[in-house]
Amino acid sequence: MSSSTGPQAWLAEDVRLDNSWILRLTSEEANGFRNALVHARKVNKPLLEMEQADYPLTDASRKALERAIATTQGRWGMCLVKGFPTDEWTEEDMRLAYWGMGLYMGVGRTQNRASEVISDVRDTGSSYKVKGGRGYNTSAGLDFHQDSCDVVALLCRRTAKSGGTSKVMSSIALRDRVQKLRPDLIPVLQDPNWFHSYQNAQDPSQPPYYRCPIFGNDSKVFCARTNRKNTIAAQNDFPEVPRLTPKQQEALHLLDEIMPSDEFCYSMELERGDMQLLNSLVTLHSRTPFEDFEYPDAKRHLMRLWMSIPTSQPLPAAWAEYWGDVRAGAVRGGVRGSSITPEFLAYEERHAETMGMPFTPWKPLIAREDMAKIMAAH
Repeated sequence: MSSSTGPQAWLAEDVRLDNSWILRLTSEEANGFRNALVHARKVNKPLLEMEQADYPLTDASRKALERAIATTQGRWGMCLVKGFPTDEWTEEDMRLAYWGMGLYMGVGRTQNRASEVISDVRDTGSSYKVKGGRGYNTSAGLDFHQDSCDVVALLCRRTAKSGGTSKVMSSIALRDRVQKLRPDLIPVLQDPNWFHSYQNAQDPSQPPYYRCPIFGNDSKVFCARTNRKNTIAAQNDFPEVPRLTPKQQEALHLLDEIMPSDEFCYSMELERGDMQLLNSLVTLHSRTPFEDFEYPDAKRHLMRLWMSIPTSQPLPAAWAEYWGDVRAGAVRGGVRGSSITPEFLAYEERHAETMGMPFTPWKPLIAREDMAKIMAAH
């Protein structure tokens, strides 16, 4: 990014020396979230029918969330907000409060095959690197990746017995290092002919895989999207998908060498009451494996929101196949899954208007039959 106010490349040491991306709630701000929850409990609406008035925040609490979102669009591309009163909340309370917070930050996106708008990040005994595997419901360490939204937010309810360290890096710094070491691989990473598996989270009208470059090619606004697991899954699960070229394989190997290094990767421990927000377009994240407690009500548990936000950047045209709308500030992203409801469709249109965001009802840019023709031409 050329703008001094927008995201910039950073290394782990830069983050350690500047904690401006960490915000701490005041007692007044925290009380605003407590009181809004009391009101939301009385209203007792289904999440997708809620409006801001059903979770009424004070100006101080609302501005705390606005600062957090603004921080994700600035220098570091991330924010950590500490001090949410999650210790006082049951799981049901936290889900209600968290959704209420999201109503002030953006438009929530569906996240999985079940088309859920809040995901529980906890080990359910699932497997990660298998067909259709998703890392958030395992205890495994995760590949570096970004989530399918403008901003991903994680609110921590309980921590693991050990491990589960969050790791974040700047994808702008990653691009800069590739440019320095192997400038010949930059056009390879910007090429649209990278195929990635949806891991069974697509709408039934969509093919089971999609095309998206790993690096954007806009000189003014940078974005990146990589998840090696999904790229390899497309190779393993779909024989019709073009095989990775030697240059593409070299590019993936180089990314794998750079991303986990201590120079690039900043590690943080999420504590109870922490909310981590990441700008998915300019950061990559992963997690170390963790050991959990045996007692069910003590196990590691975070809740995840995927959001479109009003202040998001534009995306390159090649991102439309996966993201949908590429306009700045538009409702976009998420994975549709197979259980989209009329209630969700009404929510996203209504809340887009509340947030003043451009909104176009979703339809696949590339349907199953379109991809079949594309593959036949290869």
